[in-house]
Amino acid sequence: MTIEKTAVAADGVKLHYSIHGSGPLRLALTHSLAMTGSFWTRLIDALGDHATVLSWDCRGHGASDKPAGPYTVEMFGDDLATVFDAAGWDRAICAGASMGGTVTLAFAARHPARVSALGLIDTTASYGAGAPEAWEGRAQKARDEGLASLTAFQETRWFSDGFRAANPGLVAECVEIFCANDLNAYGETCRMLGAADLIDQLPAIRVPTMILVGDEDYATPPPMAEQMHGLIGGSTLEIIAGARHLTPLECPDLIADRLLTLARKVEA
Repeated sequence: MTIEKTAVAADGVKLHYSIHGSGPLRLALTHSLAMTGSFWTRLIDALGDHATVLSWDCRGHGASDKPAGPYTVEMFGDDLATVFDAAGWDRAICAGASMGGTVTLAFAARHPARVSALGLIDTTASYGAGAPEAWEGRAQKARDEGLASLTAFQETRWFSDGFRAANPGLVAECVEIFCANDLNAYGETCRMLGAADLIDQLPAIRVPTMILVGDEDYATPPPMAEQMHGLIGGSTLEIIAGARHLTPLECPDLIADRLLTLARKVEA
């Protein structure tokens, strides 16, 4: 069972979200750049009847509004709090992939009482020196040449060679979602990621935290995961062999298993 709803942020932006299932575990999931809440479909299926899952379209994405910028990860974190309020959720295990992981960290920093555990998947707290220029370059390429000009680059970052060859339909679906993005919103989100820096927030995290990354991920490579692991006390780090940047799509059963393991830590 899936219920589709809309929340409204303080600035009037409408945020689309979905509630899936009715299991005992509450899990809130935030998607990667230029994707939508549908990014989590394979993972939700893998979780089965263990969880009630909240997924949503970040502002500038999918069925949510696409306001003018600038955007910040703190703004997106507050948007997730708005979605929680609309759904009647006080607290949940919160996980995100890539951009979604950075947004989840911002949510945890600004609304710590609403987070029972964190799943940081293929993500980073900061893209480091030179990030603003690199992300601006990507935004400008999309503006000048169209989003389709980035798809060959994205496909090889998203998925390992073997997975792409074996799953052309899924790759094509991701490309279709990517190319449907609003150019202005995509550019503003790129700039948001270039400016994001949550490194100083990491030592304050006190909830169980699971960090996962593919060993072939060159968008948010393992050293970024290792940096977060070193600064978040008690966190776990797993490097997944043979996987690239979008592990919830490439190995959903593994990610689901690790999230359920995280949930058991919360229960304990």
